[in-house]
Amino acid sequence: MGKLSDQQQLKIAPLVIENSWQKLKQFTSARIALGRSGNSIPTIEQLSFQLDHARAIDAVHKALDVEKLVQQLSQSKILREAIGALPIVVSSKAQNRMIYLQRPDLGRQLSEVSRQSLIDIRAENSKEYDLAIVIADGLSSTAIQTHALPVIEKVVEKLVIAEKYDWSIAPITIITQGRVASGDDVGECLKAKITIILIGERPGLTSPDSMGMYMTWAPKRGAKDSSRNCISNIRPAGLNYEQASDKAVYLLRESIKLQISGITLKDRSQGSDHQFEVLEPSSTKNFLLSSKR
Repeated sequence: MGKLSDQQQLKIAPLVIENSWQKLKQFTSARIALGRSGNSIPTIEQLSFQLDHARAIDAVHKALDVEKLVQQLSQSKILREAIGALPIVVSSKAQNRMIYLQRPDLGRQLSEVSRQSLIDIRAENSKEYDLAIVIADGLSSTAIQTHALPVIEKVVEKLVIAEKYDWSIAPITIITQGRVASGDDVGECLKAKITIILIGERPGLTSPDSMGMYMTWAPKRGAKDSSRNCISNIRPAGLNYEQASDKAVYLLRESIKLQISGITLKDRSQGSDHQFEVLEPSSTKNFLLSSKR
């Protein structure tokens, strides 16, 4: 018998050996069941990892296109009718991206110039605000550039449609180099009853565009993290716009009614129909392989 050609050898011994759990990949974007080529992972998986890593780095360092975001917010028909005023752009105490990354404390507070400008704007207006909507670039400008406008539009539209309460909404505020707590500064300066801040979350290797939303009743500088409600992983591949806005509107209505937020305000927007399977303490069943969906 003659020697096998290279092509014949490839048919006999495939370069990539598939993992037997590969069928589970349809349920998650996590890197599982990658298979192997010799003693290493397949080249395509290595290249995919490097691409996702580069996207995560870009999301952190890429500057938010503030001018474009202001233009998009200003042109929104829903926001013009519900709010009327143009967006306000302010900055945190972090003067640039490197300082922002190295000094989280500076990103949690508005600069004194920005703080005073909001106080001045509030002094010129006697209107009482129920809600201050804040947008901050956070750790992913990609997330804010992509998801902030559609989510805000859905939240505002649902609040305006609601007949039980006539919401008064302050001009939308955009914070550059901002962290979650900086939204409380805005709410305090504008004297709003509630603040929600939409912020880019720390990118994961499969989620460079994940956006979070935090809500605080009676916002003020120095408020504890326990006083905030959080809606996380907002993006089409995570918590989609419709689901995120439903949760936000539910929490806002409950907060204005009960005058609370944070750990004392529970998200029961899914109602009692959402059932979870409870395993007995003595059970040896693997919960990861539960048959209930």
